[in-house]
Formats: sequence, structure tokens, C-alpha cells
Amino acid sequence: MTQDKNRTLSARTGFRFQVRPARPDDEAGLAEFFQHVTPEDLRFRFLTTVREVGHDRLAAMTKIDHRQTENFIAFTEDGKTMIASGMLACDAALERGEVAISIRSEYKNRGVGWELLRHISKVAEDKGVHVIESLEDRQNHEAIELEREQGFEVDECADDVRLVVLRKVLKQAPKPK
Repeated sequence: MTQDKNRTLSARTGFRFQVRPARPDDEAGLAEFFQHVTPEDLRFRFLTTVREVGHDRLAAMTKIDHRQTENFIAFTEDGKTMIASGMLACDAALERGEVAISIRSEYKNRGVGWELLRHISKVAEDKGVHVIESLEDRQNHEAIELEREQGFEVDECADDVRLVVLRKVLKQAPKPK
């Protein structure tokens, strides 16, 4: 996927929004976006208490290689308001990827998370990724249910009893000849 490729996605609710890969100049916009994510959702996203998403985390979301790592940013259809961020981070062999999504609080329950996860899963499949995973706080019932609806299976997290691993095996995309 090229860095400037914009796509329009339509949620099951009928809500339409734009999505594209993040660019280095998105750092300030992402910082502003995370100010509109609830404290609980920030804790779920970063698995720790976060009051403000700092420069190092923002840089990791915007200065990416677009091969192993991709961060998708979603905007309202008019492109004016950043409403979501969805990260895909893969291992070097592109066999396993981890996904994490945040939604601006006033855009929750419109199908943005569902459709963004579907989009990220498709991108991972197109890259040839075998499995995608999401590490979730057990209390994040909304995300766990959404992922289960999309075919993720829940497994225990051996390292932390507060967390679960949700895993989805992707259908292999044909390799180019």
C-alpha cells in the first residue's frame, strides 16, 4: 500500500469515513486526536495509565516503514476530523502481526472500529501475514466482543492474568509470481 492511498470505508451503520496510512506530518494531529479518546480507552490501547500520548509513542505511529508496520488514520468523510487510529505491527518475516485500535470518543458505536479492524485484517492478509493478534485487558468487553465477531479466538495471556490474547488465522493471499 502506498503511503498516500486514501480509501473510503462504509460501516455497517452507514457511517462513511476516509482512511489512509499515517505520515510523519500526522504527529500533531494524532496528539490532538488522543486528547479526545477517553482515559479508559487510552488505558486499554496502551495497557497502562496514560494521561497524554507523548512524542516517542506518536513518532512510532507516524514514522513507520509501511512494510512491517502500518498505522492507519481515519477521518470524517470531509477529511477535517481525525476519528480513529489503527496500528498493525508485524514480525520481520511478516508471519504474525499485532493490531491495536483507538476511536475518538464521540465516534464510538458508529461501526468505525469494526470496519477499521476489517480493513487492517485485509491489509495484513494481502501482505501474507498468517496470524493477527490483539492483546486486550479483560475488562475491555467491547473490543473483545468486536474481535470475536470477526473470527478472533480468545486465549490466555501467560505473562499477565489481567490480559487476554485474541488471535485470528488469516487465509493466505496468493503470492505474486
